[in-house]
Amino acid sequence: MTRPPQGPGWWYEPKFDGHRTIMVRAEDTVALYARSGRVVTPYWMDLALAGMALRPGTVLDGEAVIWRDGRLEFAAAQSRAASSVTRARALAARYPASYACWDPVQHPDPAIGDTRPLPYTQRRALLLELRAKVGPPIQPVPANDDRDVAEDVAEHWYEALQAQGLEGVVAKQGLAPGALFPTAPV
Repeated sequence: MTRPPQGPGWWYEPKFDGHRTIMVRAEDTVALYARSGRVVTPYWMDLALAGMALRPGTVLDGEAVIWRDGRLEFAAAQSRAASSVTRARALAARYPASYACWDPVQHPDPAIGDTRPLPYTQRRALLLELRAKVGPPIQPVPANDDRDVAEDVAEHWYEALQAQGLEGVVAKQGLAPGALFPTAPV
């Protein structure tokens, strides 16, 4: 097992296994984009509807995931993303999606705007603020800055929580700026 990095300023998040998605809350709608830049809104309409609770001008980076029987189902998320629109809607009715977001890309306040140049700790605070009045299925990924907790969690994921579909721990520097796959609209 790889150990999480240590030293001051590290933050740790679980790695969810799903479909990487950018959520863009426009004035009257929500659009979802895949890593390729392809519009995937029709396949994740349940998430688009939930995204209407966000403030217009919000753009989030995250993972569309599907929980089944207490575990993340990567195959179910990939199946939905690759299915026909009609089948995707039928799958959504049986297995609603959740949106595990880890980064705000754009803040609706014009004084803040593009958050990518900001340090992780600031972006994390903005993410929690943006999501404060929005309930599930849009949820920020858990995060902490305690390496011992992250290492303990990582160790348990390989033993027990991997069965829930979690892949591991992502370590981020608290002062590091954000990143985004280049084809997503901002």
